[in-house]
Amino acid sequence: MPSYSIDAPEVVALPVANTDATFPVRRVYCIGRNYAAHAVEMGHDPDREPPFFFQKNPDNLDPSGEFPYPPKSSDVHHEVEMAVMLKSGGNNIAIADALEHVFGYALSLDMTRRDLQGEQKKMGRPWEIGKAFERSAPVGVVHPVADVGHLSEGRIELKVNNEVRQEGDLNQMIWKVPEMISYLSDYFTLAAGDVILSGTPAGVGPVQKGDIMEMSVQGLGSVKVPVT
Repeated sequence: MPSYSIDAPEVVALPVANTDATFPVRRVYCIGRNYAAHAVEMGHDPDREPPFFFQKNPDNLDPSGEFPYPPKSSDVHHEVEMAVMLKSGGNNIAIADALEHVFGYALSLDMTRRDLQGEQKKMGRPWEIGKAFERSAPVGVVHPVADVGHLSEGRIELKVNNEVRQEGDLNQMIWKVPEMISYLSDYFTLAAGDVILSGTPAGVGPVQKGDIMEMSVQGLGSVKVPVT
């Protein structure tokens, strides 16, 4: 056993459906503006824009089932997404081979301190203060490909207090899952434990303490997440 100078951080591990096993998280990549309607609502033309990614931290992923409203913000937005969990990786992965590296899929939220993100955008600075805060990515259980197959179409939805706020279809992604994996692998060495948040449909908006968010993706069920 190695000798560490401090206590080693705990491995972030997410529950896997219908098993006692967990999925250990290595890195979290998030694609921006990957649904055309959402790109438009954020003021961008999606037609010829190349993909771009930002990152969250592994321990931002939170399977606890609740979302604590974060400090230093009065404008926190919901963004429902499908998470893609990798079981292997590498560099320069061909699009045709990309799905071979997927372990499974999960429901997730990319919660955003929109006011802080907006301030960073105006100054041309990174987004982490708006995106990578504690428990900023509520996540459901991981569904292995062996159980649910590969999800390329199906309804994705977010309700707040039983009112539909976001709705779309996975087939509306500008950059599909194999393309995201291939693109990332050209710039990073992907590996087992990597997670990709695959983008959000239109309708992002604010939540308040006491709200109940409910995220769903066809084939992955639904998860309720109260704002505490």
